[in-house]
Formats: sequence, structure tokens, C-alpha cells
Amino acid sequence: MKIPCAIYRGGTSKPIFFLEKDLPRDPKTRDRVVLAAFGSPDLRQIDGLGGADPLTSKVAYIGPPTVPNTDINYTFGYVGIAQPVIDYTGNCGNTSAAAGPFALLRGLIKPKEPITKVRIYNTNTKKVIVAEFPVRGEEFVSEGDFRIDGAPGSGSKILLDFIDSGGSVTGKLLPTGKVKEEIKFPTVGTLTVSMVDAANPFVFVRGTDLGVQGNETLEEIAGNSVLLKKCEEIRSVVAEIMGIAKKEEATRKSPGVPKIALVSPPTSYQSPKGKVEASEVDIVARMTALQKLHKAYAVTGAVCLGTAAKVEGTIVNEIFRRAQPGNPSAVRIGHPSGTIQVEIGIEKRNGNLELTKAALARTARLLMDGHVYVPDR
Repeated sequence: MKIPCAIYRGGTSKPIFFLEKDLPRDPKTRDRVVLAAFGSPDLRQIDGLGGADPLTSKVAYIGPPTVPNTDINYTFGYVGIAQPVIDYTGNCGNTSAAAGPFALLRGLIKPKEPITKVRIYNTNTKKVIVAEFPVRGEEFVSEGDFRIDGAPGSGSKILLDFIDSGGSVTGKLLPTGKVKEEIKFPTVGTLTVSMVDAANPFVFVRGTDLGVQGNETLEEIAGNSVLLKKCEEIRSVVAEIMGIAKKEEATRKSPGVPKIALVSPPTSYQSPKGKVEASEVDIVARMTALQKLHKAYAVTGAVCLGTAAKVEGTIVNEIFRRAQPGNPSAVRIGHPSGTIQVEIGIEKRNGNLELTKAALARTARLLMDGHVYVPDR
């Protein structure tokens, strides 16, 4: 089977894009085809296009809009590496950065110089993302001098605004209605956690409760199998609390959502780009993706962490160093590869907290446009 596709670097991720119409309509058949295209299940994904890493085992389907006042439909999936599963529960913000350029590449939207704006309907979360990216002639301009930590070089700035992204999966900004609560875990014990759902649902845990100070290197966390196992236990229990999956099935059925992040006060630490000073960040966080340490920090994770930082009473809010003068909406997050900044706006309307702004910038680049060959069986 010869199937058109394109590979992009979107932010710090490397997803494979397909047009919806180029894949089988039956969801089960489509998933079998996509798993084969990635080479899953296999730890090396050696017989497919997957990169054997959570950040490079991602898929996106793009199609014409089905919702008024939007330009395209966009479905995201975490493709299992060792397991034959594709998790469509949540979205990926880094992949979202390349959705507009791919839609332009395939002629689903019309170019407009110098900036093309596209309203993207994410079918996973039923939310709209507004993306703005530079265009010259009929093509996306990927070159520029804007840099993001976790990706080499520089590129053009792609602005993303996750419109009304509170309650993306659970329907509530605070899934249990509480800013923080104590939960007893089978082997970890009782911990105080905060559960927040903005762009993607997260459970936030104090790093010190799991022996993490925030200044550990990428390798120290990534190689700590005991810590990662504890994170997965916490994530699985919270998945059941949020109504996403039973705790004993969460790893298999919903490996990507909810997510977990360990948060620490601002501190200096070493990253691949060099030393990150405590003065450069407002909070330090480490998150997992598909049971492994995320080598940078997810865009949707930045939205959710930034939101939690602005909600009074969460453990993130208690740790967060208050906004810098001149930009009160900014939240600067320290992650293993450097920093990421998100701008958050929250208002109380009719007694409920509403996320009114969740914006940040990414870069993207087309790496390959062609076909993937999938065994016809």
C-alpha cells in the first residue's frame, strides 16, 4: 500500500501527517495501517517511520472542516511504540504548530501574505486553536531567527492560541472541583496533588514528594526507572479519578492522557543548551510522555501548567514565582532542555473560572513529503 504523507518537525516533536481521505475510513483498519507505517509494535520501530521515542511517534490526520467558523479538522494520536495502540484522548501542541503549514501544502487553505491565519478544530478535545504563520507566495516560510529550546537552529515564529481550552478532555478546568487534594496511591503512599485540565489534563505533584529537586539533568531523570514507575502509578490512578480509564488499564488503553508533571521552585540547573539560571524561570517542571521523561516540555503541558500557576490554591500556584513586571500574564517554565514561556489569562465568570488566553510561539519545518509503503496484509 502506497500512502501519501509528510513528516514535519513541529516544535520539539516530529509527527507524521496524513490527509484523512488517504486513509481507510474504518477506524480499526486505519489504526492498523498507521501502526504499520510507524513500525509498531516494536521498541525500535525499525520497519517503519517511527523514531522509537515518544516525541517522534506521533500522527496527525487533517481534513476539511466539519465545524462552523473553522478552516480544517485536525486529529492527533500518540502512536504506541511497544504496544499496538494509538491514543486519541488528548492533543499535542507541538504537532498543532505544523497543522496549518501541512493544510497549506495540501491545498486545504488559501495562502495570505505575509501572515496566514488558520482556525484549527481539534477533534480530540473539541476545541479551536488559532495559528498564525508566515507565507511567501503560496508556501509556508519556515526560515527565521526565532528559537525554541529543545529544537536545534532557528525558524519563523508560529503563534498559537488555544481558544477556551479549559476542560479539554474532562469538561472541567478542575476535573474534581478541587484545587488540590490528598490521594492514597497503592505503593507511593498518600500525596497532595492538583488535577487541572487545560489543553490536556494533568496531575501535578511536588517534585520533593518523589525525591526530585528540579536541578537534576535530563539523564538523571530519564534513567531513574523507579521514579518513572512511580509517576506511571500516580498517572494511572488519576486516570480513573478523571474518568478516562480504569487504573489497571490506563497504561495500555490511555498511555498519553492524563499526563503527569513534577513541579519545583525556580532553581539553576544544567541543560543541553547550557546552564539555566533560576532568574530565567518562574517554576521548574519535569513531565513524562508514554512512560518516559519528556526531553523538553509539551506545549499543551505548558498551557496546563501555566493555567495551574494562575489558579489560587493549586500546588503549582504555591510554588510559582509571581509574574515579572511588564508581562503579568507570562509564565516561564524551566524544562530539561531549557525554557518555554506561555501567556495565560483567567477570568471568573458566573462563579466559574474560565481560561480566556493561552498563547505561545513555536517553529516548524517540512522534513519529507512523499509516500509511506505499508505491507498489504
